[in-house]
Amino acid sequence: MIAVYSLLLLSAASIVFFALSGHKENMGKFNTRINGVSLVITIILAMTVFNQGTLLSSGKAFLIDSFNVYLIVLTAFVGFTTSLFSEAYMAHEIELGKLTQARLKLYYSMYQGFMLAMYLVLTTNNMGIMWVAMEGATLTTVLLVSLYRTPESIEAAWKYFILCGVGIAQALFGTILLYYAASQIGGSDNALLWSVLHEHATELNPDILEIAFVFLLIGYGTKMGLVPLHNWLPDAHSEGPTPMSAVLSGLLLNDALYAVIRNKMLIDGATQTHIAGYLMMGFGLVSFLVAVLFLHRQKDIKRLFSYSSIEHIGLMTFAFGIGGSLATFAGLLHMTVHSLVKSAIFVTVGHASQISGTQKMTGIRGLMKTQPKVGWGLLVGTLAIAGFPPFGVFTSEFLVFLATMHEYPWLTPFLLLGIGIAFAGLFRHVQPMVYGAKPEDKTAINANLMPIMVHLGLALWLGIAIPSFLSSWFSQATLLISGSAL
Repeated sequence: MIAVYSLLLLSAASIVFFALSGHKENMGKFNTRINGVSLVITIILAMTVFNQGTLLSSGKAFLIDSFNVYLIVLTAFVGFTTSLFSEAYMAHEIELGKLTQARLKLYYSMYQGFMLAMYLVLTTNNMGIMWVAMEGATLTTVLLVSLYRTPESIEAAWKYFILCGVGIAQALFGTILLYYAASQIGGSDNALLWSVLHEHATELNPDILEIAFVFLLIGYGTKMGLVPLHNWLPDAHSEGPTPMSAVLSGLLLNDALYAVIRNKMLIDGATQTHIAGYLMMGFGLVSFLVAVLFLHRQKDIKRLFSYSSIEHIGLMTFAFGIGGSLATFAGLLHMTVHSLVKSAIFVTVGHASQISGTQKMTGIRGLMKTQPKVGWGLLVGTLAIAGFPPFGVFTSEFLVFLATMHEYPWLTPFLLLGIGIAFAGLFRHVQPMVYGAKPEDKTAINANLMPIMVHLGLALWLGIAIPSFLSSWFSQATLLISGSAL
């Protein structure tokens, strides 16, 4: 568990470091190096789990298994690549006068605070600490959303704080009910440890846990952006700095879904029914369908892709709600490829907005002529997130489609309709931005396109052939979550 402690301590120390020294030059490079070290630590942790199996700390405070270990590596990877983009992006924002050095210091400090919260959500074995970490993520991102201090960003930050605050309060009540159910079977010292709860799931009161899951799904579902709890997400994405949008879509949504799945595993064991799955399927499918319709109404490029994030988190929730080996494997794969592709898209969107000087899609035109690499990045990223073969999103969506055909065939037309509407909504807006006439007063900028190429390359690789070690992780996690081997 040394790797876990090192990971958390490094992020915690970095918050203090940037809070005291973030105004100095080259802080972007320090941020990148810190996230690079974190990535190396997570890879070492993953190799340890791969060779030794599930790890449980001596005090049972931390649990690392096949489910969360790959998400930990994914979190560190996206955090690292986004920090590469962030360095040049934030420096350009300083040049434009949008940020002061004091706010830049706040940005880097809260960036590491967000990463710390995400690592703690994934590594803790205590469901109460998981809730605290999710609340910590809320507080750090509120400060990031309001970074520009414009009236719109402050409004978005308050909206985010109030909606997610109310939502996370529901999750707290669900956690309290979980504690109450656990305390009834003896002992309160370990009543919120997931490993203990999972071991004794069949002894827990099913009626209490069913009620608890409703509150937990609503609470963490707010953080996921599930309809009708999604209103904060488009505003937060559009008004905050673009690197924050990349980690929000790529990491926060995954971690909130992770918390729901951990709780679903307990409810399934206690009730021996599919009630939790039905609730997830309902919320997921409604979110998926509503989001694809809203894609057509957007005028801001970051809001456009934020609704795409709601669409995909809805599809993931739906997949895990179906349950079973195929749908669970598809959900795990979709969590991975969506994080890679969507964070790459937001990197591209950040560069496109800086080139055009606006986030309004009517003002972004002729990227292929102004800066072809950015134009290609936006085009290929949109193809990937829309589910075009052979990208990994196509593979995961196809597996969700097959699982739905097998378990609930009457729902498959809704999936096909939603995917078609989403495709039309995305390309209706993206085509003129990429191929429109070049504005006369727009010039290329210094853009770091490495994260885009790496992320899209990995998404392409996962669509063609999933590496054996990753397939093994997914299979083990599928067995843990669904209780059935692939």
